[in-house]
Amino acid sequence: MKKIVFAAALLAAALGADAETVVKLQGAGAEKIPVSVDVQGSPAFASSLKKNLDLSGCFQIAAKGAIKVTGAVGASVIAEGRGKALTLPSKATDDRAARMEARKLADKMCEAYANQKGFAQDRIALVMKKSGDVSELCTCYPDGADLRQLTNRGKNIVGPRWRTPHALFYTGIFDAGPQVFEIDADSGANALKWSFKGLSTGAAVSPDGGRVAIILSVHGNPELYVIDIASGTWTRLTTTKYANEGQPCWSPDGREIVYVSDETRRPMLYKIDVATRRKTRLTSAGSQNVDPDWGEDGRIVYVTKRAGGSFIAVLDPAVGEPSVTLVGEAGDWEHPSWARDSRHVVASSRRLLYVVDTYPKEKGGVEPKAVFRNAGNWITPSWSRR
Repeated sequence: MKKIVFAAALLAAALGADAETVVKLQGAGAEKIPVSVDVQGSPAFASSLKKNLDLSGCFQIAAKGAIKVTGAVGASVIAEGRGKALTLPSKATDDRAARMEARKLADKMCEAYANQKGFAQDRIALVMKKSGDVSELCTCYPDGADLRQLTNRGKNIVGPRWRTPHALFYTGIFDAGPQVFEIDADSGANALKWSFKGLSTGAAVSPDGGRVAIILSVHGNPELYVIDIASGTWTRLTTTKYANEGQPCWSPDGREIVYVSDETRRPMLYKIDVATRRKTRLTSAGSQNVDPDWGEDGRIVYVTKRAGGSFIAVLDPAVGEPSVTLVGEAGDWEHPSWARDSRHVVASSRRLLYVVDTYPKEKGGVEPKAVFRNAGNWITPSWSRR
């Protein structure tokens, strides 16, 4: 019975006492650069630019800024200050195009003035959970605009993961049971990729784009497998007769996978070497540790349940549990996914999505910001960073 309950819990999660350092995200940090925005021709451009600069954690919108953004949409926009000038030729003729140009400028300003990777142009995949067993796949941008529904199947969709900046894998639970699909995030073109017996979820693509880590129960227990995308060859990595695995993701170098297992009767994080199949337990504190995502700087973000609720946590797998940092206050956090700046994550809580700054206050960290406040139940975000 435990196996069934845990496997169901992992799938539901895809849908919906040691001393630690607690980082509280409150207030504005002293490192923010004041920016004034006076751009003509498109309120959509100005609004998007201001929100994306604010989300970056590097800038503060002010009436008089050390950096001044001026110009006109449809001609050119200039960001100038601190000895640098960035010119963005503008060809936007509608609000959507103006927002895309604003995101591009926000990313350039992050890199030029704050030496931080920008994430404004990186889409977020998310699931819109409807009543009963109906959910649909959507995408939006971190500023919350240009939300797009990609599927309209009237069935259950779980586990979206980016394959490329323009394509996603997801598990669709349709009439034939759980199947893995690939969808073009630009055109919406949808195709069946793999069909398996039993549970299938995860479908996390390796950094080189050639392999997929996935959880399958085709041979009994939910176990961790790797599939070579070109050949379709399977490799089984785990064999835990009395346990269940879930939620895999890859290390930046593609040599290891972090995943969740309940082999000690509580869901905890493990990592496994893909070549040798040698596994290492990463966590033990808390009643459960789930939803891992391995960032480009080598740190893993995940959710840990402890007294008081769920925390977003960050650990260095090379150090292990002594490196764990809890981010912010306890809440109902689920499914954190790193941005390309290795500072922010998108995560779900209480039916909404938030961009969460993992920096402490003294480094400029601020409280979580809602991506949008649209009605609905928005869950399982996955942030493209390829």
